[in-house]
Amino acid sequence: MQPPAAPRPGLSRRDLLHTTIATLAAVPVASAADPAARPVAAGAGAPRRTKIGVSTYSYWQFREPRVEVEASIDDAARMGFDGVEILEMQLGDDRSNGRLQRIKRQAFAAGLDLIGLSTHQGFVSPDAQIRHDNVAKTIRSLELAHALGIPTIRVNTGRWGTSKSFDDLMANKGIEPRLPGHTDDEGFAWVIDSFRECIPRAEALGVVMGLENHWGLGRTAEGVLRVVDAVDSPWLQVTLDTGNFLEDMGRQMELLAPRAVLVQAKTYHGGGKWYSLDIDYPAVAAMLRRHGYRGWVSLEFEGLDPAETAVPASLEMLRAAFG
Repeated sequence: MQPPAAPRPGLSRRDLLHTTIATLAAVPVASAADPAARPVAAGAGAPRRTKIGVSTYSYWQFREPRVEVEASIDDAARMGFDGVEILEMQLGDDRSNGRLQRIKRQAFAAGLDLIGLSTHQGFVSPDAQIRHDNVAKTIRSLELAHALGIPTIRVNTGRWGTSKSFDDLMANKGIEPRLPGHTDDEGFAWVIDSFRECIPRAEALGVVMGLENHWGLGRTAEGVLRVVDAVDSPWLQVTLDTGNFLEDMGRQMELLAPRAVLVQAKTYHGGGKWYSLDIDYPAVAAMLRRHGYRGWVSLEFEGLDPAETAVPASLEMLRAAFG
């Protein structure tokens, strides 16, 4: 933007004011559009480096003993990440404000952003009380994120729960039978109504919910978008997980990319716990750029190799792919 011209001899103060207003009126004003709209200013400089974070899950993977969030933050700083995504379950029972503020201070002192809170909830139940309890749980997660200064939480649709175990669910590629006597349309209605109940609190706290492609009714891109489009709020968008599409991966990621507020990047050094996917990360990075995605990429290491070696190797690979 050029500054207003200096007054010419004989130009009145009123003329100068009109000239200044006309100059400012010609400058495009950014709109508070939906997060899906990602305009790039004409003449913008070179693209900035993509920031790479790491999920604390990468250091734990639900293996005993639990790796504390504080230890994960120290490891992330030592390995050269830009930020940390916290798996809520990894916090354990102590969620006192004192501890949360110490975690926030620790990350700040280490030069790390806290970029996301990965939460668990399930709304696919004919029992209204179960859905109500999960709405309350999600609202508590929103409040937890706000206390930590985290701008987004990962949320799930939930699933029918008819699989005997998660191992059985994975063996069946995330597909499970519906509860007898119920339909997917009912399930989607329960999920949509539940997220609508969460929206006012998310907006009040300034924390975006990102619905992940994470089994259940959110197993496919179409399922995720069915919920997000129906809720129709900037406070419910998408967390795109590159490792949770077991077929037609590229097409499904492309569908979710325009609504993504966080991208979780899976790696499988040493082979995966349940499966391994061959993900072409340079192609993923190019696809995200086409859709104007400029947000965080959060590593979720889900392989069998030790985190001490596999996590920094994954970071090196993601840096090379995303630039």
